[in-house]
Amino acid sequence: MSNPLSVVVWSKQGCHYCSEVKQFLEEKQVNYQTVDVTNHDEYRDILEVKYGIRHVPVVEIGQDGIYQGVIEVGINHLEKVLAPFLQNR
Repeated sequence: MSNPLSVVVWSKQGCHYCSEVKQFLEEKQVNYQTVDVTNHDEYRDILEVKYGIRHVPVVEIGQDGIYQGVIEVGINHLEKVLAPFLQNR
């Protein structure tokens, strides 16, 4: 049996794209956690090590210990990665 889906949204205050991502996830009834990088350069350092970028939003989607980071801006990128998980609900 699969573990529950884990979604983490790396975002910052005032980020329009971050708000779009969160709204999309809420509309799809996907629970998520937020890592707020506002005033936390050390969190951006983590993104740089993991993905080679410092910008947000970044969405990490995982299940059963396998995670994928969505670093491209645009709901279509997030939707593509999330679709297989939503089909299995």
